[in-house]
Formats: sequence, structure tokens, C-alpha cells
Amino acid sequence: MPRFAANLSMLFTEAPFLDRFGLAARAGFEAVEFLFPYAFEAAEIRRRLDAHGLALVLHNLPAGDWEAGERGLACHPGREAEFRAGVERALAYARVLGVRQLNCLAGKAPAGVADEVLRRTFVGNLRHAAAELRKAGLRLLIEPINTHDIPGFYLNRTAQAAEILDEVGADNAFIQYDVYHAQRMEGELAATVQQHLPRIGHIQIADNPGRHEPGTGEINYSFLFDHLDRIGYAGWVGCEYKPAAGTDAGLAWRQRLAR
Repeated sequence: MPRFAANLSMLFTEAPFLDRFGLAARAGFEAVEFLFPYAFEAAEIRRRLDAHGLALVLHNLPAGDWEAGERGLACHPGREAEFRAGVERALAYARVLGVRQLNCLAGKAPAGVADEVLRRTFVGNLRHAAAELRKAGLRLLIEPINTHDIPGFYLNRTAQAAEILDEVGADNAFIQYDVYHAQRMEGELAATVQQHLPRIGHIQIADNPGRHEPGTGEINYSFLFDHLDRIGYAGWVGCEYKPAAGTDAGLAWRQRLAR
């Protein structure tokens, strides 16, 4: 059975963020992930992790002005200094929190910028981030995101991510494979995961349509979880879904689908 991590940006949202760690532990999770830690002191998050015996398996690099609709800035020419400052900030948190991998959101392609400029900017920023993370013994992840939910998101397909990682040329850079986003953009989930398994550093799940918990939509998660075991995926699986009727009510899928 895969090892599941609760995404605290999506689950237990009825409680304040710092209270969600305890709720995740009481629900049987041994690990958590979330989008961003930066609104809180790193030491306070670490206290919550330690108090509840939880591992932190992932958070994101700073991604621009999230409230204003930005979803990353790694492909934005002219903002390289801001990106590099974000890498340093993320590393400062990682040193306290003990997280071993950080995800880089590419961002939405700025209007009017040629694709070769976007790619050159993205690759250059990734090379810098991977080199800085390597010094700390961390892995860098990049995540394809579907353009139905986030129109214009630059990195949106698994093969595209693999090609970019080839160009980056960093041995500590991997793909974060989000099953929900992949289903919406390309399908062929089992074959794609198996093909790119050596490049996949982390997997996240939600069903489609609705981005709710596994078992609420069209994805055969019972098969997919067995498939991950068969092909030897050994990483964490992040539960990054919107509960259809409350977090606790929706957690029965773990017993039903992940046996």
C-alpha cells in the first residue's frame, strides 16, 4: 500500500492551520505536506510536527503573489532575483522543518513572451534552484498543472517536464506527478507513471471531476494504488484533494481503495 501524506492546505480546513497537524495525526496520517509555510514561524511548525510525530514531506518554493492570482514565477523573465530570494527563504524553512524536497511552481506564462524566452528563464531558474538545494541535500520538484484549472500555466504535461529536466541536467531534480492534473491533461495514468518512474519524486492524488477524494470520480484508484506497488514506487502519496463532504467523512477511501 502506498504511504499517504495529508495535504494540510486542502484537508482539515475547518480548523486553523496550526491545529491541522493534530487532526492529521489523529486521523492516522504519519506525514503531511502543504503549499506554503511562510505565514508562520518555522520553529512553530516544527513544534507541531514533533508534538504529533509527523514527517513533513513537501512544501513549495515561494510562488509570487498568490492572493493576486500568481501561481509561481519561475518562467517569468525579469523576476530572477525574486525567484532566487524565494529559494533562499524556502531553504531557511527547510533547515528547520526537516523537509527533504521542495516543489517549484513554474507559473502562468506572461502574455506576449516568446516560448523560447519562457523556457530559457525556467531552465535557468531551475538550474540555480537545483544547485542551491543540492548544497543542502534536498531534491527539487517541478509539477505539471492542468490548464483547465489554471489557464496559461506554463508546465502542463509530463513529457514536457521530462524534457525540461533533461535540459536542466540536475541529478536532484524530479517530477511531482499529480494524478488529478495528469488525468485532465493527458490521461494514460498507469503507462505514464511507469514510463517516467525514475524521474518521479512525489505523487499527489485527487479524483476527477471535482478534485474530491479518491473513489468519487472516474479514476480507478484501487487499480492505480496496486499499480504503484507493482512498479515499485516507494515515495509518499500526497492527498491533495477537496473533501466532498468534510475531511473525516471522506477518509473511508483509504480502507476501501488502498488495501
